[in-house]
Amino acid sequence: MSRIGRLPVTVPANVEIKIGEGNLVTVKGPQGTLERKFSADMNIAMEDGVIVVDRPSELKKHKALHGLTRTLLFNMIVGVTEGYQKTLEINGVGYRAAKAGKKLTLTLGYSHPVIMEDPDGIESIVEGTNKIIVKGIDKEKVGQFAAEIRTKRPPEPYKGKGIKYSDERIRRKVGKTGKK
Repeated sequence: MSRIGRLPVTVPANVEIKIGEGNLVTVKGPQGTLERKFSADMNIAMEDGVIVVDRPSELKKHKALHGLTRTLLFNMIVGVTEGYQKTLEINGVGYRAAKAGKKLTLTLGYSHPVIMEDPDGIESIVEGTNKIIVKGIDKEKVGQFAAEIRTKRPPEPYKGKGIKYSDERIRRKVGKTGKK
């Protein structure tokens, strides 16, 4: 039995869940609404304010889908109640971020500024000139947009310049030394 898959997902009082045809689950909460279609193999049932996910057999595919389905449902519920956020930091001389409307402008040492537009359901906030907060209700989209921002100038190991997650640790390398 999957240790994660067998855990029931408790539904808060302010969240409304609708399980439709073909495992189409709609989760509605104070932050917004999320909808996702799950594998038809999994059995998703609502019992006494908790969601229970069961698998039909012990096949490897079903075992993998069991925990995944439960975790995705849990992430949807957390998203519509609290939301998700990722914090990025920009390090480097002259590196900075600015926000105008839905456009995020990054100055990262290239000959041109990098302009990115916020996707639907995602909001990016710039604090100061070197801190970017990506917020939204869909964990997958928040993580994806934060990763796209980071790829514009990943941190390098010698001086630590670039865009990194606030909780990320960069393994520093020692530079070259001259011969004597």
